[in-house]
Amino acid sequence: MHSSITPAARPRHAAPRLPRPALLLSLLSGAAALALTLAASAAAPQVKTQSPGWYRMMLGRFEVTVLNDGTHPFPVETVMIDVTPGEVADSLKLDELRLPIQGSINAFLINTGAKLVLVDSGAGELYGACCGKLLANLRAAGYAPEQVDEVLLTHLHKDHVGGVNHAGKAVFPNAVVRAARVDADYWLDPDGAAKAPALLSSFFDSARASLSPYRAAGRFKPFDGAAELESGIRAVPEPGHTPGHTGYLVESDGQRLLLWGDTVHVAPVQLRHLRASVKYDNSDTQAWHTRETLFQRAAGEHLWIGAAHLAFPGLGHLRRDGAAYDWIPINYEADPAADSGNNTHH
Repeated sequence: MHSSITPAARPRHAAPRLPRPALLLSLLSGAAALALTLAASAAAPQVKTQSPGWYRMMLGRFEVTVLNDGTHPFPVETVMIDVTPGEVADSLKLDELRLPIQGSINAFLINTGAKLVLVDSGAGELYGACCGKLLANLRAAGYAPEQVDEVLLTHLHKDHVGGVNHAGKAVFPNAVVRAARVDADYWLDPDGAAKAPALLSSFFDSARASLSPYRAAGRFKPFDGAAELESGIRAVPEPGHTPGHTGYLVESDGQRLLLWGDTVHVAPVQLRHLRASVKYDNSDTQAWHTRETLFQRAAGEHLWIGAAHLAFPGLGHLRRDGAAYDWIPINYEADPAADSGNNTHH
C-alpha cells in the first residue's frame, strides 16, 4: 500500500524525536559548552604590547614617516634645572600627569621622491630593552635600512646616534651620516670626556663607537652652519643642548616642518616655563635662548614641529598663550595620501 501522506504533505527535514532523558542531556551539554565558551573568552590573556610605532603624513610632495624607537622613564625629578619642584609638579598636574613620565624617542624618515633621509636614529642597543625598536618600525612602515640614502643627526647623544650601529656594523650600509661639524668635533674628541660633566662622560665613547664604521668607510660627512643638505632640507643651528645641536627645516610645496631635536624634553613643564632646562644641556642659558627663539618662530610662522621627545608621534603645532605655549598635536589621519586638507594646509 502507498502511504496516505502525499509528497507535498510529507514533513521535510523532520528531526527525530528524542526520548525525554536524552533531550535533557542534550540541552545540558549545549549549556555547558556555551558556558565554557564564555569562560574562555573572559579568561583571554592580556596582550600587553603596542601597535607598530610608525605614523605617516604628507608634507607637500614629501612623505614623512615618524618612527618610534621606544619609550623610557624620564627622570624629571632629578635632571630638570632652572625650575622649582613646585612648578614642575603644578605643570604635570595641569596635564593630568604624574611621575614617572615616559619619554618618547622619535625619529623622522623623509621620502623626497629622490632621496630617503632619516633624521636621528634612536638609541639602538645603548638604552637597553626599552628601546632599539626603530628598525622594526621602519620595516613595518614599508622600508628597509638598505634604502636609506642619508642619516642626519640633530646631535650625537646616545638616543640619537646609537641606532646607526649594531654589533659594530653599519645599520644603514648605503647611507651617508651627517651632523654639524661643531658637534662632531666636540663628541668625537678622544679627550672630551675628561673635560665634560660626569653625567655625560659615557656619551663620548658611544658617539665614537656608533660612528666608527661610517668614519672608516668615509661615509661620515660633517657640515657647517645653516647648510642646504638636500633639496628641501636645510640645517637650522640650535645650540645649547649640545655645542652643535641642529634642527632640520623640511619644505615642500609651501609646507614646512621643523625637526627640532632636543629643544624640549618635558613639554608640560618647558612650554610653560621656557627657562626650564635639563642637566644634559651643554649650556642651559643658551638652550633657553634657543628655545625662546624657536617657539616664537614656530608659532608665528605656523610651522609643523617634529619633536624627538614629545609623546609619539611628536608632530604638531605651537600656539602662544600669554608667556607660555600650547602644544596642538596632529589630528590623526588614516590615509595621508588622500590629502584631505586636515593636516597639510592652514
